[in-house]
Amino acid sequence: MRLFVAIEIPENVCSALGALMKSLRDTCRDARWVRIAGLHVTLKFIGETPSEKVDEIKAALRNIPPRVPIAMNFGGLGFFPNARRPRVLWAGVEAGSDLAALAAAVDAALNPHGIQQPVDRRFTPHLTLARFKDSPKVQALQAAIEKADPIEFGSTTATEFHLYRSVLKPGGAEYTRLATFSFSGSKSE
Repeated sequence: MRLFVAIEIPENVCSALGALMKSLRDTCRDARWVRIAGLHVTLKFIGETPSEKVDEIKAALRNIPPRVPIAMNFGGLGFFPNARRPRVLWAGVEAGSDLAALAAAVDAALNPHGIQQPVDRRFTPHLTLARFKDSPKVQALQAAIEKADPIEFGSTTATEFHLYRSVLKPGGAEYTRLATFSFSGSKSE
């Protein structure tokens, strides 16, 4: 099964992003737009994992020490790897060092179980909105984004993170929450 660890996004932020995505869809119809209900801040992409390893992963995540709540602001748009050769349209996530520290703690907890962070990958919090293949219409989308006012989507304070299963389907990925881990140290499944 395909797994990842993430923080959910509140409904008000999803609604604001949904409105923006609806206004931009016609600008770039060949983009693969994500489902609003699936928006999340990925802390760790685990990837394909044997189902018998899920309990081991849950146990490792349960052992992450308690943390303080993490304030996050959502705003701005950009492209990975860059605007000249965009593959992903993203919305920005601003948070203090606590978010990067949580991502590092997730990495450290999973590393002894054979789930390692790629050496060249730095944690960059973001929300993926769309993916592209080579498309001449991406330039129209870039122009529409440049004309937009400063774009703010809202904020939240995270107090938990989750282990998810991802199933790839023709209409986009579908996510199922497998476990929840509270920053206070209490756990639920």
